[in-house]
Amino acid sequence: MEVPSGVATDRVVDFDIFNPPGVETDYFSAWQSLVRPDGPGMVWTTANGGHWIATRGDVVRSLWADSERLSSEVLAVTPGLGEMMKFIPLQQDPPEHGPFRLSVMKGLASRYVVALEPKVAEVTRELIAAIKPAGACEFVEEFAEILPLHIFLTLIDVPLSDRPRLRALGAQLTRPDGSMTVEQLRDAADDYLRPFIEARMANPGEDLFSRIFVAGVDGRPWTMDEARRMCRNLLFGGLDTVVAMIGMITLHLARHPQDQTYLRAHPELLPQAADELMRRYPTVSVSRNAVVDMEIDGVQVRAGDIVYLPSVLHNLDPSAFEAPEEVRYDRALNPTRHTTLGAGAHRCVGAGLARMEVIVFLREWLANMPDIRLDPDKPVRMKGGNVGACTALPLIWN
Repeated sequence: MEVPSGVATDRVVDFDIFNPPGVETDYFSAWQSLVRPDGPGMVWTTANGGHWIATRGDVVRSLWADSERLSSEVLAVTPGLGEMMKFIPLQQDPPEHGPFRLSVMKGLASRYVVALEPKVAEVTRELIAAIKPAGACEFVEEFAEILPLHIFLTLIDVPLSDRPRLRALGAQLTRPDGSMTVEQLRDAADDYLRPFIEARMANPGEDLFSRIFVAGVDGRPWTMDEARRMCRNLLFGGLDTVVAMIGMITLHLARHPQDQTYLRAHPELLPQAADELMRRYPTVSVSRNAVVDMEIDGVQVRAGDIVYLPSVLHNLDPSAFEAPEEVRYDRALNPTRHTTLGAGAHRCVGAGLARMEVIVFLREWLANMPDIRLDPDKPVRMKGGNVGACTALPLIWN
């Protein structure tokens, strides 16, 4: 795509968000390659049809929360994805999205998250018991891809045996490989969800979807189209982000055995340790499209332009956090300060659930596993996309 008129050459890059240079070995360094000392806060990439990328922490943070000039309808850089998915409430803008988001938040109220904590601990211990005797594991395949999906499928009360099928759909949304069109991806999700939606709308139970349906939308029932779009949103939202989060956190522990020792000795610090590790290893990025012509960081952004907002470039910006690449368990950190789980009106509706899962994982893993380290004979592999992740994390222990 042509570079917009008036954009200086130092603002133009050829940066593919799905495959940043060097992402296979270090997702974070790959993204930080965009940042230059005293460099611009916005750049234009010619990749993927051309779009803006916010590269400075203050710009990322302010635009993430700007729902007046930027719309969430576009969803992603992937052509056609937003038009096909029409997620509720993720692709809605205020004030329309407010009543829908409120209903989803009621379904994910803190009392339900607290009630689920014993199940998270139970599944974590079961997975540990399965891998521990071997002295080694491929953590992503044997643990990270199982725990969060197990919990989410329990939450929506669908068969746990469906996990591999759904995991494949989640990967196609955030890291598409071209094997499915966006229409095929949407239809596959809808075909899977349809019988569950129809059953829960007719006879609500105690699962997450049922609780949301019972809450209604601003005093009225959900329509079938709205219910399908909302369940589609929650399904994809629950399939990838926590998997990536747990993978990155475990990679840190494997690289820093002293942190394993320290956290075992200070279990009271696990909640703030979870917050700090989530801040340090963010992998979620979002797309927004401008609804008006505006100036951002000295460049003219036209109505309709896509602006890409990577949480990694906010969380690892020294102007946003002191020594951001250091993990400091005594860092005074409100979880809403970092953008790992979003910011503003579209902060992740499942943020409380995700945080609880990470805390419980850390508690049970450190209590029941010996010191872990990376297998020196097998490489760590990573992948880019709207949710970056470890795709291979080989661990060993004595």
